Order: sequence, then structure tokens, then C-alpha cells
Amino acid sequence: MRSILGVLVCSWAVLSVHGLYSPSDDVVELTSSNFNREVVQSDSLWLVEFYAPWCGHCRNLVPDWKKAATALKGIVKVGAVDADQHKSLGGQYGVRGFPTIKIFGANKNNPSEYQGGRSSQAIVDEAMNALRSLVKERLGGRTGGSDYSRQSGGGGGGGGAGKQDVVELTDDNFDRTVLQGDEVWMVEFFAPWCGHCKNLEPEWAAAASEVKEQTKGKVRLGAVDATVHQMLASRYGIRGFPTIKVFKKGEEPEDYQGGRTRTDLVAYALDLFSDNIPPPEILEIVSGDVLKKSCEDSQLCVIAVLPHILDTGAAGRNGYLEVMLKMADKYKKKMWGWLWAEAGAQMDLESSLGIGGFGYPAMAAINARKMKFALLRGSFSETGIHEFLRDLSMGRGSTATVGGGALPKINTVEPWDGKDGELPMEDDIDLSDVDLDDLEKDEL
Repeated sequence: MRSILGVLVCSWAVLSVHGLYSPSDDVVELTSSNFNREVVQSDSLWLVEFYAPWCGHCRNLVPDWKKAATALKGIVKVGAVDADQHKSLGGQYGVRGFPTIKIFGANKNNPSEYQGGRSSQAIVDEAMNALRSLVKERLGGRTGGSDYSRQSGGGGGGGGAGKQDVVELTDDNFDRTVLQGDEVWMVEFFAPWCGHCKNLEPEWAAAASEVKEQTKGKVRLGAVDATVHQMLASRYGIRGFPTIKVFKKGEEPEDYQGGRTRTDLVAYALDLFSDNIPPPEILEIVSGDVLKKSCEDSQLCVIAVLPHILDTGAAGRNGYLEVMLKMADKYKKKMWGWLWAEAGAQMDLESSLGIGGFGYPAMAAINARKMKFALLRGSFSETGIHEFLRDLSMGRGSTATVGGGALPKINTVEPWDGKDGELPMEDDIDLSDVDLDDLEKDEL
């Protein structure tokens, strides 16, 4: 009797240590070390039971779970996690009681809760329903992935353009993409089960698109699934979700403490952008390509027509360009194009803007998308230009249509060499062969 009791006690002890399933079962034993590789990175549909060895309901489920695993072998993966031993996995997926069954379908980072019966037939039926749903999603072009469509790594998703502009960051690509890149990064560390993260998702996605466009990719928004990429979360001391950090090249990351709306995020990103970029270059219009690129790539391009170099000299011209540079720095958040041309060099441009060959220096601001422009009516000074551009930014001021309804033809000219102008040299006339007496006779 004692020996039988001893065997039973030993058997119970072994069961407690090794869980409810053995390697010979068709149920895959999942642990903290293999879960990501087996489940999250798999293309298969998974049914995963989270259990505790001491749980009576879990013990009752064992024969049906094994039977369902055998029936689904080669079709759907069936696994089990000893959540008593691997508590981090249970916490990661919000397990609060035992047994808990979760279905890992297209989006492995956001499994659904199994709500069906506990018989092998009910489990198989639910698995097949989930499998049909997965196949329909794939036929429809959805590939799953994280809550954000995979911007890096070539994945696709059905989440719209906004999500595509959120860069999915991982243990593998984080250093290369964020730390070694030249961009400024705002990075969200999230967990798929986190309610606040789900609330932030649409705001983060919308902000990602707007920031990418307004900064021309100089500030980017990324996201790290901290439940999958735990090394990153540990490296940066992530203790709650969502946590947003700001990364600038060569500097320690900073915590973002601002609001969580799209407007808040965009405003902060634009401040980061303006703090970390030089003022835009003031380009001379020497060809059509210069005008086209600057105006078509920007919401607005500011064009000055400066007096001829013979009228101002290099010092006078540089004074005008210095005023423009200060204004370009002041309005650098706008990402406008800034251009200039010498009076008389681009007459078609002057004509299309109503400058008309007089009144230099002159300035116009063009919206190439609408083919509308506005003229500076005040002084060509920091104050005058600031008032002009401020009114445009606020939607005030009169506008007109660009002459011809398109960007004008631009002459290809030599760029200014930075020097004073020189009067053209007159040809010397040799008068040695002219008979002045004959000229006098002709006049008479």
C-alpha cells in the first residue's frame, strides 16, 4: 500500500513539475523561450491553452484537448502553456483564470478569446471556423502582423495609408533604423492587449502620415510591440504601455510627456523638426528644373526678383539675400521653397506674376498646386516680408491666378558668381584708315 501511495505521490509530483502534457502528445508544449518562434512568427493558426497544473478544470480538459490536437494535426496547431511556470506569457496575454484558450490567427499579436464548448468536437468546430476566417482574410489581401501595418520588411495590411506610415520596429531593425539613421524618431512601445494603446493607435497612425509629409521624412513615427521585442523594452526601461520616447541621433532618448491626440503629436514633431534642421537654401533660378522642383515639392514657394547686379553691386544683392535667409529660417517649419532671379533674366516669370519689369526688388509667393500667387505689397524688409507671409499663412491677402495657368518657361542662365557686375567692354575702333578730309567734303 505504501509503495502504491509512493508511486501516486511521485506521479503527482512529476505531473506538477512537467505540466499536463507530454512530448508524445500532439499538443505542443509552449514556453517563454519558444513561444515567439513557434506561435508569433508562424503562419499557422494556433489554439493555445493557458493552464495551471493544480487547476481541476484544466485536468478535466486534458483528454478532449489531446483528442482535438490529434484531429487537427497538420491543419491547425494546438498548444498548451503552463502559465503557473511561465507567468510572463500569461501576463502578456491577459490571462486571469484557468483554463484560458486563445486563438492566434492572422494577427498573432492580438489573439481572440475562445468562447466555445470544452468538448473535443466543439474545439475542432471552432478551430475550423477560425481557419475559414483566416483563409478569407488572406484572399482579401490581409496578411496580419502587428497592430500597425508592416512598413519595414515588406508586409502589407488592410489598415489604410496612415498605418503604413508607422514604421514597425523590432529587435533586428531598431539600431539600424533609429539609432544609426539621420531622422528624428518618436517611438511608441505598446502591448496588443493594452486598452490605452488601442485608443492611441488611430491618432498615432494619422500623425505618422502628416508628420512624414510635412517634414519630408525627417521626423518619423515608429512602434515597438514590447511584448514580442522584450530586449528593446528592457533596454529602455519600459514599465507601462503605451510609452513614447524621442530619439535623436547621438543623444540619449527622452520621454514624451505631451498629449495623445493627432494635433498634439504633430505639433510636437514639427517642433522637433524645426529644432534640428538648418534654414532652407535660397536657390537662384538658373533653369526650369530649379523652379519646378522647388515649387511642385512645396506647399508654397517664395520668389524674389532682385535688381540687376549693376544697380546694387554684390554688397547690395547679398543684403537682400540675407533678409530672405532670415525669413526662410523663421518660416522653416513650413518647408517652403525659396528662390530668386535677377531682374530681366526671367521675363516670362515676371510677366506671369504681374511684376512687369519694374519695382525691384519684388517678391511673390506661388502655390503651384492651385496655380495661385500673391505679391508683396509692403517693403522688402524683414518686417514687410514677415507681415506678407504671416497673412498668407492665416489665409488673408489677395491672390491671383498665375499667368497662363502654369509655371512659365524659364531661361537657362549662368549662376551669379558672387562678384560685382562689370559693364560690357566696348570694342576699340581703329580710325587710322579714315580720311577725315573726305568726311568733311561729304558733309558739305
